[in-house]
This record gives sequence, C-alpha cells and structure tokens, in this order.
Amino acid sequence: NGTSVEEFILLGFPGTWQSRVCLVVVFALMYILTVIVNASIIALVWTSSNLHSPMYFFLCNLSFLEIWYTTGVVPKAIGVMLGTSQTISFSVCIFQLFFLLSLGSTECFLLSVMAYDRYLAICYPLRYSSLMNSVLSVRLALSSWLGGFLAISLLAFMTSRLTFCGPDVINHFLCDIDSCLALSCSDTWPVELATFLVSIIVVVASCVVTLVSYMYIISSILRIQSVQGRKKAFSTCSAHLSVVTIWYGSTMFLYVKPSAQNSLDLNKIVNTFNTMVTPLLNPFIYTLRNKEVKLAL
Repeated sequence: NGTSVEEFILLGFPGTWQSRVCLVVVFALMYILTVIVNASIIALVWTSSNLHSPMYFFLCNLSFLEIWYTTGVVPKAIGVMLGTSQTISFSVCIFQLFFLLSLGSTECFLLSVMAYDRYLAICYPLRYSSLMNSVLSVRLALSSWLGGFLAISLLAFMTSRLTFCGPDVINHFLCDIDSCLALSCSDTWPVELATFLVSIIVVVASCVVTLVSYMYIISSILRIQSVQGRKKAFSTCSAHLSVVTIWYGSTMFLYVKPSAQNSLDLNKIVNTFNTMVTPLLNPFIYTLRNKEVKLAL
C-alpha cells in the first residue's frame, strides 16, 4: 500500500479521565437507544400489515442503515476514550472510512428516493399504488445501496494509495477523509479533487432531487382548497423534510468544499452529530409525527 505507517493513534476527545468517562456513558446510552429504537421500527413495520407500504419499506432501509452507521463508529470511539483501543491499523482505518462514507452516500440516495415517493403520493394520489409498486420500491432501495457503495470505492482506493510517513496521530475518534489527508506526506490534491467531485455527485445531486420533489409537493399542497386537506398532505412529508434538513446541513458542511483540510476539531463535533445524534433523532421524528406508526405501536 505504499506506506511506512502501519497503524494510527486516535486521540478522541482529549480531557480529564472524568470528562472522558462521562462522554463514554453518553455515547454508550445513545448507541443502545439508537439500536433499540431503529430495530423496533423495523420489527414494527415487519409485523404490522397496515405499514406494508413503500414509504415504510424505505423507512426500514433507513433504520437498518442507521444501526450499522452508528455501529461503525461508537464501539471504537468508546475504546479510544477509555484508552483501551486507541490504535487502528492502516487497513482497518481505510475500511472504516470506506464503510462510513458508503453508508452516508446510501443515506443521501435513500432520502432522495423517499422524497420522490412522497412526491408521487401527494401529486398523484390516485395513481400512487400503480406508480410506486413493490417492484419499483425494491429496485430504488437496491440502487441506493449499490450507488452509495460504488460511489466511494474509487475514493477509498485512492486514499489507500497515499503515502504516510508520520506523524501517525489522528485528531479524531474515527478515520475520516480529512484526517487521512492531513497526515499524508504525498500530494493529496487528486484525492481532494475526487472527494469534492464525489460530494457534488452524491450529496448535491441527491439534494437537488429532494428539493425539486418538494417544490412540486408544496405547489400541489397549496392548490388544495381546504385547510384540513393541506395540513393532512403536509403531515405526510413533514417528518421526512425535518430529517432531510438535519442530514444535508451537516453533510454539506463536512464534504462539499474545495479543500478537505480545514478545522479538524470542528469536523469532529459535526461528525459526532452526524454519526450519533442524527441516527437517534430520525426514528423519533418519524414516530412522533406519524399517526399510522403511533397506531401500530
């Protein structure tokens, strides 16, 4: 792999032992809650016949993704903060980077697919069942997963070919693209350019699809005569809109930029929000604002 550094040291969150133990407790509780709540949504949709629709099928995919997304971060982060597992091998570092970025890309595609699903449900309510059938929903979900992992494959490969001569300390609790580029002693411009282009393709393109879908959705809602009808139509997509706003706001900050090497400390905070807070918030957003899910519960 062309590197003299065989492993990296993750700093995590520097501070006193007491402060790190407090963080470990918070991270562990958030992780347990995230897994339980997302797994509960999958089980609920699976067992409730009233929720056997494309929208909840996509929600199951999102919950399954969130479980693995936070699992790829939290256990290692806890080990780093406790000081029991601060080192990470070069190959595992690249794998974690590939795994997390691929899942993040898949989430972007899934959210855009869910926006398209809401567009069909609100703009073409009478033809929705025929337009968004089970075959199309499965194809869209599979395309999101395949597209997410394929989009990051070249980027992960290019990162693995970088030369690392030292230092070997990563100012983070996980291996991300910014940290690797900051430590490399070779020319990182091609990888930075590839990161920017992939970000444009994945994040911005999926965001555009989502925005266009919501432009049509809002236009269709405004044409509804009754106030009650407008409220009912908007309630079917308000939860998704909230999730989209949170996810794309933090993701664009992290990846859609010409240079990857900026404030690593700030990236660490945003990554914490992205990988731990968002996967925990999403299920509550969908369940608290969804009458069908409440009724199934």
